[in-house]
Amino acid sequence: MLHEECGVMGAYDFDGKDVALDIYHGLYTLQHRGQESCGIVTNDYVRLYTVKDKGLVNEVFTKDNLVTLKGKIGVGHVLYGYTGDENDGVQPIVSRYCKGTMTIAMNGTLTNYDELRAGLEQRGAIFQSSSHAELVMNLIAVARTETPSAEAAVLSVVKKLRGAYSIVLMSPKKLIAVRDPYGFKPLSLGVRGKTYFFASETAAFDVLKAQTLCDVEPGELIKIDDDGVTHYKENAGKVKPAQCVFEYVYFARPDSYIDGKSVYNARIDIGKALYKACPAEADYVIGVPSSGLHFALGYSYASGIPYADGLVKNSYVGRTFIKGTDEQRREAVSIKLNALRGAIDGKDVVLVDDSIVRGTTSANLIRMIKDGGAKSVHMRIASPPFIHSCPYGSDIPDRGQLAAVRMDVEGIRKSIGADTLGYLPVSAFAEVGLKDRFCDACFTGNYPDGWKYKQQ
Repeated sequence: MLHEECGVMGAYDFDGKDVALDIYHGLYTLQHRGQESCGIVTNDYVRLYTVKDKGLVNEVFTKDNLVTLKGKIGVGHVLYGYTGDENDGVQPIVSRYCKGTMTIAMNGTLTNYDELRAGLEQRGAIFQSSSHAELVMNLIAVARTETPSAEAAVLSVVKKLRGAYSIVLMSPKKLIAVRDPYGFKPLSLGVRGKTYFFASETAAFDVLKAQTLCDVEPGELIKIDDDGVTHYKENAGKVKPAQCVFEYVYFARPDSYIDGKSVYNARIDIGKALYKACPAEADYVIGVPSSGLHFALGYSYASGIPYADGLVKNSYVGRTFIKGTDEQRREAVSIKLNALRGAIDGKDVVLVDDSIVRGTTSANLIRMIKDGGAKSVHMRIASPPFIHSCPYGSDIPDRGQLAAVRMDVEGIRKSIGADTLGYLPVSAFAEVGLKDRFCDACFTGNYPDGWKYKQQ
């Protein structure tokens, strides 16, 4: 079963212009966060307009259906994997209830989903899927009948939620964004003229020529309506933030800033720390496109070993980390990358990648590079070994599938065919400023909210 790791967008235009095209461009920028399905729902105060389906952004949306999305308010979503039922994945989810309409787009996973769903079902609720977004929508709908406003309903509901969530929600005349108290998933607010945007990553604002105003603080709710932009911080600051460190290691685009920190600079610094912890002698440093490139640059800067392009990427193939099976991952690697023989033939190389999960991809890469003529391959990994599962929505498998659980470092080195293997130590995160406010539970087992394996 795959967990969610996705991207959300929202837009509100105070001049009353249609926002669908902006959301489309924003989702295009967030495509790396989800390649299975996408959708946009807009609202013109009279009715809702929806286009959503399986597929990439440029496959689902066309010039013909984008013009049908009318309205000054809208939300968008990209998803990378389903949670079992194919109906689960395609967001945003739309609901009509006694107070009007509600549309929700969510990034994250609730650790108390089963408990909350059971409570609603005992009260007569009917679910169409196992989507966590649908559960949140049901909770808000119930709370809205007992509260004076949509924002009050959301503030009431989030006190019951456990786990990770960044949510953008649209009521008939409001756009609301809320982030879990730990801030596991990123979410930011931007503006261009009189149009305001919420997005999972600030890179979307750059494409829209918008200015980043702020991050949605962990626990904060921001409402946008005809009265302006209102911040609600009554649930903020209650716990120590724990942003997902893997956003900086893998998920986020390098041109994004998360909670004010440059992803690119973080990756360069990690690469430098990786050399300090795991030096090697070689002719060249090469990175695995695209997620390993900036770590490799940092490694090269620190070591003085020249950086070289050793792998050629086919840009039309999606990420292998988010493929569902080992067979799909193997096929994707061979189609996605090819060794650049002219650069590596007869050379000793340091190969830098972001992580080793199951080990399948690393083994295929090393085999490819050695087949391309490299004398030796020194594998360096820009994160510690994965030894724990993630309950917060990242696609990290159950422990039994993790290479570092099944083998020690030497065993992994042999299994992937590397001449040497080195991982970034957990202590290096503190050196690069990624320790005090970050969740590293997939490496350490220290879950910020006390989640335990017995809940799996």
